[in-house]
Amino acid sequence: MNIKKFIREVPNFPQDGVSYKDITPLLKDPAGLSAAVQAMLEPFVDAEVDLIVGIEARGFVFAVPIALELGCGFVPVRKPGKLPAATLSRDYALEYGETSLEIHTDAIASGQKVLVVDDVLATGGTLVATCQTLEELGAVVVGISVLAELSFLSGRDRLAEYKLESAIVY
Repeated sequence: MNIKKFIREVPNFPQDGVSYKDITPLLKDPAGLSAAVQAMLEPFVDAEVDLIVGIEARGFVFAVPIALELGCGFVPVRKPGKLPAATLSRDYALEYGETSLEIHTDAIASGQKVLVVDDVLATGGTLVATCQTLEELGAVVVGISVLAELSFLSGRDRLAEYKLESAIVY
């Protein structure tokens, strides 16, 4: 199935010069959503994975069904102030600004194997920050799975040390 046909491009969002990949048409189509989840988990079906780490917010949409399919638990990486217990935080740059992310300090046990899931790989800032944070907690990042990769932003170059799989490449 051509998953790209379900993704709408919105020019100049969230700011001028950015072409936003809107996945809401994909999410409302059961066949498209199922195909996207299958494409994202397929490269990792034989990997030893203990936990799926999903990045807020759209990464959650794909991380949870992948976790269920692989028989793993799910751990959220969130925006600051959204997690109720002790957190580890990391600041990082986006293609259009700066932000930070947090994870519960007790979410990952040292040595646990994790698969990181997000919707879009752009410059790689969010995924690099997430992987560094996970490794600081002692996790072993076995891979990264994204729905869409914006190859013209070269985010993959920043993640060369990881197995990175994209269901769609722009």
